[in-house]
Amino acid sequence: MTVPDSMRRGQLESAVSGCLPAVAGALLLAGCASTVTGHPVASTPTAVQRHIGAQLSALLPDPAQFPVRYPAVVLPPEAAAQAAGDLTGIGRGSTVRPEGCLPPEQRFGPDQTAIAVGTDNSGRATVTVELTRTDQPLAALRNQLKRCETLQVARAGATTTVTTRLQQPPPIDADDTLALRRTVAPEVGGAGLTQSMQTLTGQVGDVRITVTYMSFSDAKPDTAALDELFTTAVQRVRQA
Repeated sequence: MTVPDSMRRGQLESAVSGCLPAVAGALLLAGCASTVTGHPVASTPTAVQRHIGAQLSALLPDPAQFPVRYPAVVLPPEAAAQAAGDLTGIGRGSTVRPEGCLPPEQRFGPDQTAIAVGTDNSGRATVTVELTRTDQPLAALRNQLKRCETLQVARAGATTTVTTRLQQPPPIDADDTLALRRTVAPEVGGAGLTQSMQTLTGQVGDVRITVTYMSFSDAKPDTAALDELFTTAVQRVRQA
């Protein structure tokens, strides 16, 4: 029996159309099985998860734990507020350019900011331990510093240039760490007027530990004293 051409074409079309879903499904499955190259990356924390219960004033290193060359005192709240501005180069009431580079407002009090300062009078240098309570991870500060390497700071009619450069973070048992080199140069310069700072910062829970060597000379920073004091400060917070 001869099959009409029209019937053969209809059967062929039915067979092809019946196969299309299977072909499409195979293509979709092949797409789902494709391999994505690269490596998993941990997400950056956006909030602090752990609270350290001890008062910050109790977590400061004792003056006797400061390096011998730097006899130390614990600052009262008002003096601590002044010292905190010196460490960033941005005192209270300052105007900062570019916009978006003003540090978050800092709170002061026995459990908000605690500062102890050791002074080498012969070398015109200090080592300062600052503990602050924060709800921001250290990554937030790091990101701001990357965006704000050079600042123009105006306060009480005086203008300074604050320059900050991130360095290799110190290896220590903390949630996160960073290191930086900072200078604060007045618009009207002169010998002995530029502040030079070397800073190590770590965070354990909601306590940020900042240890800074500051001088008004071009002498090499006392990194041995800085490292020693930073280690002591971080360990005290971790053991709380």
